[in-house]
Amino acid sequence: MGSIETINFYLLDKAIRTYRNYSQKKLKEKGFNITVDQWLIIKVLFENPGIPQIDLAKKVFKDNASVTRIIDLLVKAKYLDRKTNPKDRRTSILKVTASGEQIIYKVQDLVLQNRRNAQAGISIEDLEKFKSHLTENNYKLSILKNTLDYVENHLFCYAAVYCFD
Repeated sequence: MGSIETINFYLLDKAIRTYRNYSQKKLKEKGFNITVDQWLIIKVLFENPGIPQIDLAKKVFKDNASVTRIIDLLVKAKYLDRKTNPKDRRTSILKVTASGEQIIYKVQDLVLQNRRNAQAGISIEDLEKFKSHLTENNYKLSILKNTLDYVENHLFCYAAVYCFD
């Protein structure tokens, strides 16, 4: 058995976490009173007006409860406006405010600089290959997940019909 440091997914996760910590440190150094996760949520909402919260959570790789807490903070900071959905009172309509839009643009330059710093010394060709490999891997994993979900659902149905009669 090899070292954990030889596992690609471990290294990928470590790189992502290191980059997020670096980005958060840079946000703080520049005086932005916002987290990486908060900025991502504002940006996704700005780019996808009217997106349901469950889809927002999927886009930012967070569970619904975490997204709700972040949204609460963003509403309190006046970066988002939240209204009850008149068609479904269980859901909210979220809108990026003017100050939320400003923070998107102010932080965007820093985000781009952070990416340039993190990718410095890596050729464009290597970055494109890496992106291609990740895209392919994500596609394969989504097929695997869908297959497992399908099997799990059918096993549950089978068990419900045949085991609980």
